[in-house]
Amino acid sequence: MAEETIFSKIIKHEIPSDIRYQDDDVTVFADISPKAKVHLLIVPNKVIPSVNEIEDGDAALIGKMILTAKKMAKEMGFAENGYRLIINCGNDGGQEVPHLHLHLLGGEKLRIIGAGF
Repeated sequence: MAEETIFSKIIKHEIPSDIRYQDDDVTVFADISPKAKVHLLIVPNKVIPSVNEIEDGDAALIGKMILTAKKMAKEMGFAENGYRLIINCGNDGGQEVPHLHLHLLGGEKLRIIGAGF
């Protein structure tokens, strides 16, 4: 079993966080260092350290993360104008917490990410 993370403590309400949605599979909360007007993290309640540790049996859960991001963007009123979804993987990919998470950024026009990144 994967180690407990700060995200698993948020999921269990052991540390305070601005939780926007939670069900049996995923938890959505505000990023503490937002990079856009709206910056939410969609996290599986099951600890999966990174994309590299996703297994075939996790396919529905990963799909639910994306559908939850879509739902949140719609509920918050910026789905029509657009938003960005990002998953970082590993140290070189910018992943800071070893618990898979999907960044949902929106609520404003986002800077284009070009070939130089």
